Amino acid sequence: MLDQSLLSQSRAGLSEIEAEYIASSLLRVCPPVSPQHTNLEVTKLLNEHPELISIAVVEDNKPMGLITRNVFMEGMAKPYHHDLFDRKSCIAFMDKEPLVVDQNMSIQTLSFKVLGSGRKTLNDGFIITDENGDYLGLGNGEDLVRVVSFLQAEKNRLVTESINYASVIQKSFLRSSRESMAAVLQDYFMHWEPRDKVGGDYYFCKKFDDGFFLALIDCTGHGVPGAFMTLIMASFLDHILLEDNRHDPAGALAIMNKKVKTALGQINDSAAEGFDADRFSTKQNGQSDDGMDTAFCWVNTQNSTLTYAGAKTALFYIGDASSDVQLLDPDRKGVGYVDTPMDYQWTNQQLALSKGMCIYLTTDGLIDQIGGLKKIAFGKKRFSGLLQEHYLKPMPEQESIIMQTYYDYQGKQKRRDDVCLMGFRF
Repeated sequence: MLDQSLLSQSRAGLSEIEAEYIASSLLRVCPPVSPQHTNLEVTKLLNEHPELISIAVVEDNKPMGLITRNVFMEGMAKPYHHDLFDRKSCIAFMDKEPLVVDQNMSIQTLSFKVLGSGRKTLNDGFIITDENGDYLGLGNGEDLVRVVSFLQAEKNRLVTESINYASVIQKSFLRSSRESMAAVLQDYFMHWEPRDKVGGDYYFCKKFDDGFFLALIDCTGHGVPGAFMTLIMASFLDHILLEDNRHDPAGALAIMNKKVKTALGQINDSAAEGFDADRFSTKQNGQSDDGMDTAFCWVNTQNSTLTYAGAKTALFYIGDASSDVQLLDPDRKGVGYVDTPMDYQWTNQQLALSKGMCIYLTTDGLIDQIGGLKKIAFGKKRFSGLLQEHYLKPMPEQESIIMQTYYDYQGKQKRRDDVCLMGFRF
């Protein structure tokens, strides 16, 4: 639960603009069900409305819980579950503790509540009620993102007051990825170092039966704005990987691009049906220019292959029988930016993995850091030289060497950006 002192600080200094953008501005009228509805009826409703992420369960117009599409469908897909549950009450698959908010709640307070409740609410949405607690409809994370994008500049001071709590939240989002890495890799390192307390660099790892999906993400900006962008990207990535898109990193990038451009109003047409993109934009012309540079990787552990798609983020690798550092070059378009077309297609590149091969990814915070006697960028050549010299050492030892070299090179120069760097030995 969010610390009450932080909430009270966040309320200080809110202007009239918060009165205009409240929870009801996110309201989507969605048909609810009651405890008398069976799971078979819920299945039919979800099939008839593929746009529904969740369905509210209400009784006497009071919300009781939330049925999430993914949880429900996965549960009903198990052997014999249709026979067991089809005619039973839908509350069997209901989340009994969803986030329920009043329609007049400010966007600032709603944002803290959603962040405090974790990734579940960003993915599944929340229930909106009237002043009597009666069900009105649902809100979702993507619509919240659009509003927060607009309010970000006006409320920067208020977000900054909660920066320490935001740091805790961001680190908690990374925990599951660290756990997945530890489960699928033996010799690896992951170095995540925001320039400020929180940052715009993010990493993601998810284990599957046939392999694991890995992403290194560099969002627009750093500090609080960058950190909020990472939460957006993490939520979108979770949704994308619920399908079979993990086997197609380039296709996943294309879906991510459309989601980001739509959510942040970085398109010429209206951002979404029934939603005015210009109203929530961060620029006067109706467009923000936010997005990410990233590398998406699918590692198939069954046939020992790595499929890579890069958006301005290269992949470095060293074969088991060679000390030469080689690169898989990325596409030169980032994800979500105004100059990236809505229908842009990234390219998959496949790499055959052999035992002992080393794979490295880094955001540009390391490569672009100014330092040294000539006060120039650290650069890919210097980075590759370090890898070539030390790749036979254990990965944690390589991490220490690379980062100490980086700190020495930076010297007294100002840190330019967040740094995120990873390596693993197959």
